[in-house]
This record gives sequence, structure tokens and C-alpha cells, in this order.
Amino acid sequence: MAFSSGNHAQGLAYAAKLLKTPATIVMPTDAPRIKLENTERLGATLRLYDRHAESREEIAAAIAADTGATVVPSYDDADIIAGQGTCGYELVEQAGSLGCRPHQIMLPVGGGGLMAGVSTAVRALLPETEIFGVEPEKFDDHALSRQSGKRVKVAGTDATLCDSLMTPMPGELTWSINQTTVTDFISVSEDEVRHAVSFAFRYLKLVVEPGGAVALAALLSNKLDVTGKEVAIILSGGNIDPAIHSVCLEQYPDP
Repeated sequence: MAFSSGNHAQGLAYAAKLLKTPATIVMPTDAPRIKLENTERLGATLRLYDRHAESREEIAAAIAADTGATVVPSYDDADIIAGQGTCGYELVEQAGSLGCRPHQIMLPVGGGGLMAGVSTAVRALLPETEIFGVEPEKFDDHALSRQSGKRVKVAGTDATLCDSLMTPMPGELTWSINQTTVTDFISVSEDEVRHAVSFAFRYLKLVVEPGGAVALAALLSNKLDVTGKEVAIILSGGNIDPAIHSVCLEQYPDP
């Protein structure tokens, strides 16, 4: 079992289906419908909760205690981080096949698992490359934590399009890794994310969910000086409700 807003949930549900074992996923009631439907379609049992009034960790722990199920974390776990790190290895490998050595890499950061895995892999292969985590302004806990030198929890009372990045505090293990491997953290606005979603569809022919598009949003809004540099970004996730996607396209018809 796991708790997730949808991406990790679908991965676990798919793995459980392959292994012919039951899976229970604790998901927020406000998760995009497409994520709820896809997770359920893969055979998982959903336990919905109110992210503003209930603790998903406590719910998962209670279910695990009652059923004997194993909780598979979505980010704060060494094995999960190692698995997510293969993305960084593949990025460097594929860039190298094109004769590229990225000066900068930008990718989304929520709980910090993908960031911890990717940054660890990249640091081992391209130690001189700058690595930046990108998060929505309304959930900028990594940027605030970097500024204070310790993990900081944001209030998380404001909704954001980036449902997959609505983690109010960096993970304990992921933070200990990212403190030493990540160059800095960048925040993007809701409008910048909408623009990135539209740009990805219109010009890259990709359907990218808001949380997966934050690195592109940072690039398009000139959050970093990339003049004369080779830059790689990671777009993580294409689970976006059609209605939200349509709004992004309507609001940003031009590049």
C-alpha cells in the first residue's frame, strides 16, 4: 500500500497488478479525477481522505496495522530514491549520446525523492553540473528550508495546480541528500505553470501535468541565466484532467 496524489499510486498499482497482489492507495479527495480513475482501473483499492483535515501517514499506518500490508513510501525511502535516480542516469547517458554535457539540470521537487535520486546520479557522473529543484510558489518548502538551513513546513492552505508537488515539508532522508547535491531551489507561479503546460502541448506535442511542467515553467520564465549553456529539464507526469488542460490552452494560445 501507499499514500500518493496519483503518480506513485499508479506505479504501485501497476506493480501490484503484475505481481497479482492486492494494493490499497490512500489518495486525497481533490486529486485529479484522471489519477483516481487510472489508479482504480489498475486494480487498486482507494481510500480517499481530506488532505486539509486528515493525515495520510496515520491512515496508511492504521491500514497496514490492520491488514499486515507493507507501506511503500513515495519518496522518503532509500530504495525508492535509488529507483528514481535511474532517471538521472538515463538523462546523462542520452545527453552524452548527442554529444551534450548539460551545464544545468532542472526538475520538479515535491517530497524530494526524484530530486535526491537524480542529483545523486548526476553528481557521480557530471560533478560540475548545476542542479536546480523547481516547486510551485504556494508550496516552496524546499526554498524556505534552504534559506533557513533546516526543514521548514509551509502552511499549505492555498491550492495549487501542481497537485503532485503539494508536500508541505521536505522528506527527512531526501532533505539530508539534497542539502549536499542540489545547487538551489526555484519557485514558479501558477500562471507560469499554465503557460508551460500550454507550450508543451502546442510546441513539444507533449501532454504534461502541472506538477511535471514546473521545470519548463522555470526555463520559459527566465528564472536562470541559460545563455550559452546546455540545459536539461525533466518533465515528470502527464496525468492532467482534460478540463484543466483546456483552460491552460485557452489562457495561453501563443508562446
